[in-house]
Amino acid sequence: MAALTRADIEAQERAALSPLASFADSSRGRVTPLPADPYRTEFQRDRDRIIHSKAFRRLMHKTQVFLAPEGDHYRTRLTHTLEVAQIARSVARALRLNEDLTEAIALGHDLGHTPFGHVGEDAVTACYDEIRHRLPNVPDRFHHNEQSVRVIEVLEYDGKGLNLTWEVRDGVAHHTGSIAPATLEGAIVALSDRIAYVNHDIDDAVRGGVLTDAELPEGPIAMLGSTHGARIRTMVQDTIVASDAAGEIRMSSEVWDAMMGLRSFLFENVYLSPRAKEEEPKAFGVVKALFMHYLERPEAMPDEFRPVGNADLVAHVTDYIAGMTDRFAITRYEELFVPVSWRM
Repeated sequence: MAALTRADIEAQERAALSPLASFADSSRGRVTPLPADPYRTEFQRDRDRIIHSKAFRRLMHKTQVFLAPEGDHYRTRLTHTLEVAQIARSVARALRLNEDLTEAIALGHDLGHTPFGHVGEDAVTACYDEIRHRLPNVPDRFHHNEQSVRVIEVLEYDGKGLNLTWEVRDGVAHHTGSIAPATLEGAIVALSDRIAYVNHDIDDAVRGGVLTDAELPEGPIAMLGSTHGARIRTMVQDTIVASDAAGEIRMSSEVWDAMMGLRSFLFENVYLSPRAKEEEPKAFGVVKALFMHYLERPEAMPDEFRPVGNADLVAHVTDYIAGMTDRFAITRYEELFVPVSWRM
């Protein structure tokens, strides 16, 4: 038996991958250089560091769309992340791009998400709006991709950060927003994120009784397929074919329009529906109350989040709130604001 070394893997990449791929042996590196690993490339090390991080483990207790769903089969932020990684790896492999880099970006792309999904983001942003007139360095709004980078660069490993490669940090930072990722692998994750959530949010909405299959819009369904698996297969295969022909990551216009039609349908009938939104005011209130409480009482936060000297108070409170899981936020809220005699 002959062990496969890092040098062997890097040689295989050079021999097998597209010239457009990102190669591990030519990474732009880390902020703090590390000795080379004998068996893992730099991108493989990044994947492993993310999986073993506390922020990654917390994703299993963070909401995707439905808040506090009844049942074990609804997506969480963790299962969403794994679905994005699976889709992205399939596309990267077919296009002969770097699968390890793609997987690392996908696994890390949502590390900075707040509790209660986008409701939590909106609540933190509302706090920013409320305090901007009296405190310095208040952001315009909370962006989970920026917080994910902060988790990677600052918060993990007791303030040392995960020290990931530039390529992974770029892909995480730009998986959403107006700036495109610098690598094709990052672009795959950005598109795979949409493919994943459009499809699994339909699946969860049908399971939750918000939709029936018969209510899905005819045009997009005719183009993409009538089942969850068929739609993902159509989008993935179309992405591979269109990207291979164009030399960039994209879908055909027909499939893209159909996917965006489904996305618009979801906004109108799921994300903004009474069933999906019925718990949102409560979740919004929980996050906002916690944020404002710790802003006024930073000494009540754990030591690792407590600002020292002239440290940015808003950033430290944001770090603490964004790192909470749904159930941890609820527990803290009950401890702080609900009389003991009222708790069940």
